[in-house]
Amino acid sequence: MSALSFYLSLGLAVLFSALTAAFMGPLLRALGASGDTMDYARQYAFCVIVLGGVPTVVSLTMSNLFRSVGFAREAGFGVSMGGLLNIVLDPLFMFVLFPRGMETAAAGIATMLSNVAVCAYYGFLLSTKGRDTVLTLSPKAGLPEKKNIRSIFAVGLPSAIATLLFDLDFIVIDRLASGYGDIPLAAIGIVLKAERLPLNTGVGLCQAMTPLAGYNYSSGNHVRMRDTVRISRWMGLAVAAVSIVMYELFAPQIIRLFIADEETVRIGAAFLRVRCLATPFMFMCFHLAHLFQAVGEGARALFLAVLRWAVFNIPMLFLFNALFGMYGIVWTQIAADICTVAVSFYVYHRFSKGLAAAGAGLDA
Repeated sequence: MSALSFYLSLGLAVLFSALTAAFMGPLLRALGASGDTMDYARQYAFCVIVLGGVPTVVSLTMSNLFRSVGFAREAGFGVSMGGLLNIVLDPLFMFVLFPRGMETAAAGIATMLSNVAVCAYYGFLLSTKGRDTVLTLSPKAGLPEKKNIRSIFAVGLPSAIATLLFDLDFIVIDRLASGYGDIPLAAIGIVLKAERLPLNTGVGLCQAMTPLAGYNYSSGNHVRMRDTVRISRWMGLAVAAVSIVMYELFAPQIIRLFIADEETVRIGAAFLRVRCLATPFMFMCFHLAHLFQAVGEGARALFLAVLRWAVFNIPMLFLFNALFGMYGIVWTQIAADICTVAVSFYVYHRFSKGLAAAGAGLDA
């Protein structure tokens, strides 16, 4: 399973990089690049996707493989190392080593090299600790059984589609916000970055829950599975609650970490105080989706992903923008996620009843 996952990821990364190189112009224009931004977009895409696509995907794949066999600390160190290395290399490459006018390409090269370093770290980790696990990248391992191959796609495709729709949502937000000028566009861009801190913390808790819940579900230890699901849920909601308090109290100061323009700070603070209210609902959407992935219920996870983004979120963006203008874009997230969580708990309740009959006793 680990070998197949690795080589599938590697092959898809090579294919995507090649397609990006072949159709870069149309792709970047579809994503909003034009005029003066096109050259910069080309530079960055060439470095990060065409040259750096393989190390980016391989490092993510290896991180998840190590996490799945209990090496969460080592997997987390690799991800953190890549981020910190990128932070160090960005200014070094942009303002010291590369000439003026090459800042964008320099940042892309820094990102690519950071991911290469992470790949090297995971390769070293596999060579030293891999022998003590079931992980292998050797093609000699052969193919897993057909039912296990199907399970890779049953769980992986819903996650991939959810990520695609998530990115599409961000593209729609950018396109709609650009209609109100550069300042609101900059403000919403900053808010979308600032809100990632509690959301990524929540996603980390979900990722930590997934292998534990999956293992205990498979082994029939439903009590331990219930406890794992419950504690991860309450920890995520606690993080969300703290983040709401901090963002409501210190929204202007948080926006100033990104930009000094006072008008952008004013609008961004107002946006952030609204968007942060959706944090617990966004976490619950991620939590329930990861739970269904953990127990192999890919169809339910796919249904909730499509429901969240394609049925509620993206259509509501256009509707709220038309009805309420600029602030309608910001209020969309909480409205859409309340609807998604309501449906998700209904799906979860029906699933839980089935487990309860087998002794799982999961409660909402």
